[in-house]
Amino acid sequence: MKRLSIGLAGLLLMVLLAACNQEEDKKQGEERVTPVETEEATEGDIVIDKTVYGRTQPLTSTPIMVQNPGEVDTLEVENGDQVNEGDLIATIKTPAGKQNIRASRDGEIAQLSLGKGEIVSTENPLALIVDLEKIKLQFTVTNDIRSLLDKEDKLTTIINDKEYKAKVTSIGTIPDDTGLYPIEATIENKDNDLLPGMTGKLHIPEKRIDSAVIVPTEAIAEENDESFVYVIRDNKAVRTIVSIKESQSNQTAIEGDVKAGDQIVVNGQLTLTDGSKVNVVKGE
Repeated sequence: MKRLSIGLAGLLLMVLLAACNQEEDKKQGEERVTPVETEEATEGDIVIDKTVYGRTQPLTSTPIMVQNPGEVDTLEVENGDQVNEGDLIATIKTPAGKQNIRASRDGEIAQLSLGKGEIVSTENPLALIVDLEKIKLQFTVTNDIRSLLDKEDKLTTIINDKEYKAKVTSIGTIPDDTGLYPIEATIENKDNDLLPGMTGKLHIPEKRIDSAVIVPTEAIAEENDESFVYVIRDNKAVRTIVSIKESQSNQTAIEGDVKAGDQIVVNGQLTLTDGSKVNVVKGE
């Protein structure tokens, strides 16, 4: 009886081992499927920019001067007030009598620092009348960047995280003390969001690639001095060699056996080999 029990146990063990081996063989026979995320290759233009920084100034700034020194008798305006040409700004008591000071042009009052009873001289302006409907952006560039600019060019400009278009109005031909060339551009300030003294970040197009196949930069991998992407064809990842024409942080223009509309792997490619079966899933 004891021998019979041992024999049955051995037979059961052999059956279990055979079943496990069959299951393992089945798993090995199944092709692994890798989940990946993809994005579509596109066709378009890619522009490489140079970035420079400038500072905003009033488009025009007209000083309000007095003819004779004297004491401020009345003030009709404050900083920030809008005035029209001919509006009364202040009256000044002088030895020759009272003098009316009027606006010489339309604009906004700025840098008014005197009050009633204070003395104003003929050497310093009582205030400024500035034009803020348009803002002037001043910046300096090297000669190489200067050669990229033409009058009337409209440059993308970021000020306080908001995008504007700055039109180039002046390109200096003589460098300043730092060896850089002064450039001026104007920005429409219809909403009065811009004030003098703000910093603007300008993007100056340096190089343009027309009608290129563009893929996400993160899709490109490198190995053995070769650049490649994985293109999804028939639910398989096809390793495709490409050459890079120009690259930006997010987009890269390429040449190779890739066309607009192809699905390119952007996440999961590190575990792929040529011909790997894939399951395309959406990212977060």
